[in-house]
Amino acid sequence: MHIVLTRNLIIMKKVITFTLLLTSILINYSKAQTKSCCSMNATSEFAMLGSNADFQKMHASPDPINFTPTKGVEITFPTTDGTDGRAYFVKTEIKSKKFLLVFHEWWGLNDHIRNEAERFSTELYSSDVNVIAIDLYDGMVATNADEAGKLMQAVKTERAIAIIKGVLNYIGTDAEIQTIGWCFGGGWSLQAAIEAGTNLKGCVIYYGMPEKDSKRIQNLSGPVLGIFASKDGWINKPVVEEFEKQMKAANKKIEVKWYDADHAFANPSNPSKYDKAAADDANKLSLNFIKKNFVY
Repeated sequence: MHIVLTRNLIIMKKVITFTLLLTSILINYSKAQTKSCCSMNATSEFAMLGSNADFQKMHASPDPINFTPTKGVEITFPTTDGTDGRAYFVKTEIKSKKFLLVFHEWWGLNDHIRNEAERFSTELYSSDVNVIAIDLYDGMVATNADEAGKLMQAVKTERAIAIIKGVLNYIGTDAEIQTIGWCFGGGWSLQAAIEAGTNLKGCVIYYGMPEKDSKRIQNLSGPVLGIFASKDGWINKPVVEEFEKQMKAANKKIEVKWYDADHAFANPSNPSKYDKAAADDANKLSLNFIKKNFVY
């Protein structure tokens, strides 16, 4: 009986030791996961939506477009990580230091974005603005939501920043810069605005993930126009209101406009969510914002 009790005590000690060890591992893992989540930057957080089924359903495959370049050209440029970047450059006829940097949605730099770049150039003609649509996918383009989700998730922050810095070097240190982007590109429009430093004149975000790091927000040197959709299930009012709060705490200028529409409402190639009335109004608001900020 003594032998049996001793054996049982040994077994119990082993079970207790194992339980304590397992508990410690789980606690440390939980802490690591929490730290990882909280330290995740805004664009990485948004990229995680690429595998979200509801988010994918929000983005129907782009309608075909018959686009023939009339003003723009494809360019490559050196980047800070040694691998050339790509963009679609619509240059003004008159030499100008004004540049609008355009950031594509999760589909990539497709003909719809090239068409938007040429449209911006036409509508900003009297302001002599150069337009550069930047490729953050290094030549890859998605044709359906599954492909787009994978491409968006595959973007490395370091590579995207290297591309943006490459563009900034390409256009020169005396350039006057504004940025605009939608969805995935809305978040990167803000990141590029931060990277532009004192050259920044303005930034437009269409339903993209706002920056959450107060230190990075402090680096913004120009006003921000945020265009959002009240029916957006991801970039919703609590997310935007927190961004507004941080911007105001940092004494940064921000204007927010809400539309009674869905995420991606301004994309004319999205057959299910495009809201022409809201998109036209938002475009007018954006153009006025850009023109005003380019005035000397």
